[in-house]
Amino acid sequence: MASSSNRGGGYYGADPYRSREGLSTRQGTGSDEIQLRIDPMHADLDDEISGLRKQVRQLKNVASEIESEAKFQNDFINQLQMTLIKAQAGVKNNMRKLNKSIVQSGSTHVLHVVLFALFCLMLVYFWSKFSRR
Repeated sequence: MASSSNRGGGYYGADPYRSREGLSTRQGTGSDEIQLRIDPMHADLDDEISGLRKQVRQLKNVASEIESEAKFQNDFINQLQMTLIKAQAGVKNNMRKLNKSIVQSGSTHVLHVVLFALFCLMLVYFWSKFSRR
């Protein structure tokens, strides 16, 4: 029992978080806190600290890469949004022109039908006038 208390075996449930001989972690009072307990029985502290520095450096590099990728993707999304806005404006402009063209051609079509009907009526009128004589 005394040897387990020296190694931190029953010390606030640190055994499940034990990383290597000499270092162990345990949950702190807050949910985001992790406390590190260094066991003085094992003398590889310099190696452990060097390993931790290396891991922190790697995490910093990963965070930097994630930040640059997020900025790149944000710029890409902004460019896509601008392209989409321009495309929507172009489609709206073309739809307006197309509707205007349809209205104009439809009205000229109606005009042609009316003129044709008047021509047919005049033709029937003159034919009926000349056929009586």
